[in-house]
Amino acid sequence: MSEITVRPFEPQDKDGVISVILPIQREEFGFDITAGDQPDLAVIPDFYQTGKGGFWVAEKDGVIVGTIGLKDIGNGQATLRKMFVAAGARGREHGTAARLLERLFAHARDVGVNEILLGTTDKFLAAHRFYEKHGFVQVDKADLPEAFLFMQVDTRFYRRGVRR
Repeated sequence: MSEITVRPFEPQDKDGVISVILPIQREEFGFDITAGDQPDLAVIPDFYQTGKGGFWVAEKDGVIVGTIGLKDIGNGQATLRKMFVAAGARGREHGTAARLLERLFAHARDVGVNEILLGTTDKFLAAHRFYEKHGFVQVDKADLPEAFLFMQVDTRFYRRGVRR
């Protein structure tokens, strides 16, 4: 069995990233969304990999099987976005999601991010459990900073301090 590796996004990864994210959004969760509806996917380096942000991919056998982004929103805060893992790479036996999140946490510690925020939808029940298991606490939308980037589908919000 080959290993899952996590590495920073490179521009040639764009199609692989989209091929992981869109099927999950459209087929698994029924969102009528395209890559064009998500302009951040066209400019990942400019949108995510600036300031204290970053974007990483999980790879198995040279194929991208997972994604995670960290968007710097200032004031020592960042937003976790675009965390997706292909169905065949999910579960504790693969550890893909945990590896992606651990890479994001390590980066956040290294660059001085103090708090990570995220929005998700009520449909992502497994994601809720995963985030809560990894120290995220649910918060009200009204408690989020003005700089938080809201997605139209987000109905549930979380925050987590970054442990040094």
